[in-house]
Amino acid sequence: MNYCTPEKMGISSENILKYLKTLEDRRLATHDVIIMRGDNIVCEAYWKPFHKDFLHRMYSVTKSFVGIAVGFLEQDGLIELDDEIAKYFPEEMAAQTDENMRHQTIRNMLMMSTAKIERYWFTSGCTDRVKYYFENDNKESRPAGTIFQYDSTGSFVLGALVERLTGKTLLDYLREKFLDKIGFSKEAYMLKCPGGHSWSDSALLCTPADLLKVAKFMMNKGKWNGGQILNEKYATDATSDLITCTSINDCQFESHGYGYLIWRTHDNSFFFNGMGCQLAVCVPDKDMILIYNADNQGKTYAKDIIIDNFFDMIVRTAEDEELPENMEANKKLNDMIENLTLAVAIGEKSSPTADKINGKTYKMDYNPMGIEKIKFTFDADGGVFHYTNEQGDKEIPFKFGENAFHKFPQEGYSDMVGTEKSGILYDCASSAAWIRENVLQLKVQVIDKYFGNLHAVFNFRNDIVGVRMNKIAENFMNEYHGYAGGKAID
Repeated sequence: MNYCTPEKMGISSENILKYLKTLEDRRLATHDVIIMRGDNIVCEAYWKPFHKDFLHRMYSVTKSFVGIAVGFLEQDGLIELDDEIAKYFPEEMAAQTDENMRHQTIRNMLMMSTAKIERYWFTSGCTDRVKYYFENDNKESRPAGTIFQYDSTGSFVLGALVERLTGKTLLDYLREKFLDKIGFSKEAYMLKCPGGHSWSDSALLCTPADLLKVAKFMMNKGKWNGGQILNEKYATDATSDLITCTSINDCQFESHGYGYLIWRTHDNSFFFNGMGCQLAVCVPDKDMILIYNADNQGKTYAKDIIIDNFFDMIVRTAEDEELPENMEANKKLNDMIENLTLAVAIGEKSSPTADKINGKTYKMDYNPMGIEKIKFTFDADGGVFHYTNEQGDKEIPFKFGENAFHKFPQEGYSDMVGTEKSGILYDCASSAAWIRENVLQLKVQVIDKYFGNLHAVFNFRNDIVGVRMNKIAENFMNEYHGYAGGKAID
């Protein structure tokens, strides 16, 4: 891929700078941004410690890869889109009595117009997620193909269909069909689900540049370097408005329809869409692509900020002709990019309260976190949060105004297989700030195969402390959510 100044491609460096500042001003936990027009990258930014080779969890962007894989299945003559899924999973479907589900087609599943509301599998204890899907005993049902209802596990089952018919993992099949041809990273991989299936609705890990290449492939309607790899009709249909995906006909970024596991958005555009704001926004009419990765879980407004401002500040202001170079603005943009770092807790770096509580142990009353006692120790740059829970004594180091990087101390979280306990400790970043003289906020961001964040607030008053912990993560950090109170014992 080529690089050039934004002005060479009709985009203002000032507008990109304004866009990045907006992301920062709105306190988003951005990890990377790439903006491409034509065959030229005009902006590539990484918030340290993230970098261009980091294999980033793409969450539901993975679904769009499944949609592409199903297109290749059809192209290879292994399926027809209007085949009933029961044809390929007869044993798993055998006990299902709901006629709507029995007649559900592959096309229905690609369009998220399945028969039943999915069941939450993380806490089900299922040993085979495919079987668990087909055993769905929810009474609520509707004719498949009629109503859009986000069905994450349905797209997972389509990934399992690819693996069943090809005898290959989903990623290996995609590599064979087109990923190797477009230079997709050899190091990219996918996590697994119970039953040995690829976690194909949520768990592809690849680089931002990998995602950019796949987005470019689909914006080119299945072509690469002039060769048609995926048939144009399927690629066009997959990125088209095939079904209404909202009950409110408004102008929100995700209210423009849905294709085959790919969303539509503003200005005749489409995008891959993952939890936490994993995004590949493709604007064919402007030949422009935005790649954005982050962990904005819990910030329901984040995608509006990212997508709407991208269109308002960059897409709709772009010219068809080259702009005069603006070396001053371009330097400011590059300087900003060079100094971007992962978001931190916002507030003061010091407080008189720190001296009063330094090294003081608080015995905690009964609380849902199971925390028995806590203690803070401080130094010039930050400190350590010490606590004891059912696993024993734990420590979370932190800094003021920047992140401390370490392992999150809780054991028993998943590694390569979702929901299976392991001894792995997740990489994380921790920062703190005084948000009032006697109120300390601790911000912990897990930045590993799994993303999640923890916000803990400690209110110190005389010899007592009140604690609120709020975790936002898919199926871990459950021990860090709730309220607690305690009293100093030394």
